Amino acid sequence: MTDLRCRDETGTALVEVTWLAILLLVPLVYVVVAVFEVQRSSFAVSAATRAAGRAYTLAPTQGAGLARARAAAAVALHDQGLDVAAAHVDVACAPDPGDCLSPGSVVHVTMSYPVALPLMPAALGGNTPSIRVQAEHTVPYGTFREDRS
Repeated sequence: MTDLRCRDETGTALVEVTWLAILLLVPLVYVVVAVFEVQRSSFAVSAATRAAGRAYTLAPTQGAGLARARAAAAVALHDQGLDVAAAHVDVACAPDPGDCLSPGSVVHVTMSYPVALPLMPAALGGNTPSIRVQAEHTVPYGTFREDRS
């Protein structure tokens, strides 16, 4: 006759819980890291547009204003550890696009930045998936300021 023994399963619950925790926690940690990366980039882009708008309106000329706006945006992005070369800054003015530093004009700064998903290896290809973050900031030059154009 065959010997039917009761198999001892002591300790298998610990192994099952460990594997289940690994399978659930690793994707959860990745999602949290990705969300924090997007939030950090969003904050940096928002601060960069605000700094660029202020720098532009304080410049003595429009040419210097654009250079100062780009430099201020680069400093704000660098403070958050972002690559300045990937950012795209656009400065527009209203009501006269050619005369931004005249009384009553409004400087409109728009910036977009691609946030690459973290921990993506280069072996998957050169185009890693990214999320585009964009911010806008409007700065009025002021009606009672001197004309700097």
